[in-house]
Amino acid sequence: MQRYYFDHNATTPLAEQVLAAVLPCFRETYGNASSIHHFGQSARTLVERAREQVASLLHCRPREILFTNGGTEGDNIAILGTVRACGKTRKHVVTSTIEHPAVLNTCQALEKEGVDVTYVRVGAEGIVSPHDVRAALRPDTVLISIMHANNELGTIQPLTEISKIAREAGVTIHTDGVQSCGKIPTNVEELDVDFFSLSAHKIYGPKGAGALYVRKGCEFEPIQFGGTHERGRRPGTENVPGIVGLGAAAELALKSMESDGKRLAALRDRLERGILERVELAGVNGRSPRVPNTSSIHFDHVEGEALLIALDLRGFAVSSGAACSSGAVKPSHVLTAIGLSPERAKSSLRFSLGKQNTEEQVDALLDAVPAVVSHLRSLSPAASR
Repeated sequence: MQRYYFDHNATTPLAEQVLAAVLPCFRETYGNASSIHHFGQSARTLVERAREQVASLLHCRPREILFTNGGTEGDNIAILGTVRACGKTRKHVVTSTIEHPAVLNTCQALEKEGVDVTYVRVGAEGIVSPHDVRAALRPDTVLISIMHANNELGTIQPLTEISKIAREAGVTIHTDGVQSCGKIPTNVEELDVDFFSLSAHKIYGPKGAGALYVRKGCEFEPIQFGGTHERGRRPGTENVPGIVGLGAAAELALKSMESDGKRLAALRDRLERGILERVELAGVNGRSPRVPNTSSIHFDHVEGEALLIALDLRGFAVSSGAACSSGAVKPSHVLTAIGLSPERAKSSLRFSLGKQNTEEQVDALLDAVPAVVSHLRSLSPAASR
């Protein structure tokens, strides 16, 4: 069976250029990057080269790049580290209701420590209002954490405006940039953020590697303890292959972002237009400015999980608008946050395109979706009412 991958927001395949950069780290440059002998210093050279590559993608100084094991760790370091470094007795954090669990669950952990958290709501388009962020600020606010682009809807948040509000209030600002990095420009100086987290495997790099931009002068407490790696900010022997892979992926993203963006936006629009023309009772969730590769679409009177499985059996990999937790299928918190009913949220699929997707693959998907939806609706009691 021919298989097509439309789930690039979950992870991406390793690019050939990245694989070529990583392989020597296992066979030749295998030293510990913290060792002072030849083998160690050869590995250190590769790590620092990768730091420069990531810094170029974010338009910052190499010394402002902290290597992590992925976006989740970066979010945790920024949020926990900032709050715990603050000397205030009372502490307050502002975030949104559509953040990734890496942010939401970290904030919930802080609440158990006595930190107050305000979760700013969003409208039907999935956009965080700067006005609402401003209204949520308090004298004891120490951190604002608002994502750059949403992982389910693809909606791009007005981060520059929110950063301006943070600056005026003297509040540190963090953004989860995992889904924006490599898809749209991520100039951290223009975004004016203090922390920006990213993950290698979302940009055709290896899993288990990521980075956190830390603006020069920003103070935070380490959340792990051990050696003095990463200038004492993140202990543990450096994952040289992962870091090198991240650097190569960052360099590739910088070169191909503009052309990839135009092509993927055209494919996404072709997919959405085709589905809306061929499938009744379907609609796009959140059509505000989005990253170019992402589309969330609901199909009324169809269970998203059943639709996902049926498409997988036909060779198409997509993502659903529901999450399985403790054996129970729950609607996506992002989709319910924008006002979708639990039923419509559960009937949604996310299509996220990538480098290897073509018009022919999109057209094949367009041939499959209407037939599958029609079949599933014929089995649904709700569709007959």
